[in-house]
Amino acid sequence: MTRQIRRVAAAMFVLFAALFINLNYLQVIQAESLAQDTRNSRGLVREYATRRGPIIAQGPPAQGQAAEVQIARVEETDGRLRFLRRYDRGPLYAHVTGFHSVVYGRTELEESFNEYLVGSAPETFARNLGDLLAGRERQGDTVITTLRQPVQEAAQQALGELRGAVVALDPGTGDILALYSSPSYDPNELSSHDVAAVQAAYERLNADPAGPLRNRAVRETYPPGSTFKVITAAAALESGLSPDEAFPDPRTYDVPQTTADIGNFGGGLCNGGNPLTLTRALEVSCNTTFADLGVRLGADALIAQAEAFGFNKEFDFGLPRLEPSRIPKELDVPSTAQSAIGQRDVRATPLQMAMVAGAIAFDGVLMSPRIVTQVEDVAGRIIRQFPPEPLRLTGRNDAQAVSSQTAATLTDMMVGVVERGSGTRAQIPGVRVAGKTGTAEVGGDRQPTVWFIGFAPADQPRIAVAVVIEDGGGVGDEATGGRLAAPVARQVMDAALAAG
Repeated sequence: MTRQIRRVAAAMFVLFAALFINLNYLQVIQAESLAQDTRNSRGLVREYATRRGPIIAQGPPAQGQAAEVQIARVEETDGRLRFLRRYDRGPLYAHVTGFHSVVYGRTELEESFNEYLVGSAPETFARNLGDLLAGRERQGDTVITTLRQPVQEAAQQALGELRGAVVALDPGTGDILALYSSPSYDPNELSSHDVAAVQAAYERLNADPAGPLRNRAVRETYPPGSTFKVITAAAALESGLSPDEAFPDPRTYDVPQTTADIGNFGGGLCNGGNPLTLTRALEVSCNTTFADLGVRLGADALIAQAEAFGFNKEFDFGLPRLEPSRIPKELDVPSTAQSAIGQRDVRATPLQMAMVAGAIAFDGVLMSPRIVTQVEDVAGRIIRQFPPEPLRLTGRNDAQAVSSQTAATLTDMMVGVVERGSGTRAQIPGVRVAGKTGTAEVGGDRQPTVWFIGFAPADQPRIAVAVVIEDGGGVGDEATGGRLAAPVARQVMDAALAAG
């Protein structure tokens, strides 16, 4: 009998120990994930009972100052979920705000700044304790973005029905003035409280071959094509090469160690068969010159220069899950020649290429991209600030991507691209614009990916921009960065300069 009691007692002890361990596991280790699970109806009701804070952009200038506009706000409802998230200009800002969904959770700023938007960030602990003791409702805080509505609208209008993206930033601060991905979508459809309608909308958007849910600006990488020649030119100048260095002008470049040659766009000569300078080679985007230059510099120099601009690096940005831009860590001679003209396995996001242009514009200094300046409480008091700062990448001592002298030389060379080279459609009357076009082959029967990167005014830059357009913009063999992407960049730069 005693033995049986001992066995029962031992079994009960094991069961109580297992229960104790399981309770602690659920309440401590899994607490946060369970609270955030959209299937947790109590957590969902509690979150939707909080007046979620607005997300703010800078609107058109009014009386000499930029007026604030709410790009995400809430409406009170009579339903079980008290507040409904609303986006008044939803498709314009969708890939920045993201959505707040009862079914699919949160994306973009709604995700990365959720703690502030629901007023539960560590900085708000004392205030929330005071509100609790006083019986006041907790309110979410206001997220102030760097976006300028006139610039964002210009990006949307300039791209129109084209698939691609625009990123515009202030070179001196890293402030993102515009971030637009096309096609876009209406986040209001996914933020409804009607679960069936939300699911139907998401399934439709997710199945759309145009990919409206894809954030092409920060999460899609593309072959940068000839825009990468700016990086190759930077490596050459940093190695001591002069912009007046002369190169031969063959119809094709005979790549060492392979039978595959590299030709120029259209199969022609760059300078009528006469020697041309590095400056002129950039102006007319001469493949044979830059393939030759890449091989002369060597893989290590090319990779190091790309990494100084941010390739192969990860960094915080404000939006979640930024896709890193890539250049292979090891390149043989043929792949070095192809990488030097932005082909082979080189891939870049539009944000990355805007940062390249911005660094050249800002005396060679790479600034950390910034999409939120500060968070404020309901009374306008600052909860947290995000000041501009140079981007110090892993493995580097400073944010100097190139020397100020190299940046100045590159600026002059890029001005030549717009004034008398492949980028003339980016010209703005009365403004010196620096830029570089790109037309990248993507293989198979697909049309090229076309680019433009640049900044203006060239002497005192206020905006740097990157434009990418997929599938040749639907114009077939006529697709080039100069024809399609440069006019888009011009409109965006013009809007930014007009907005002040």
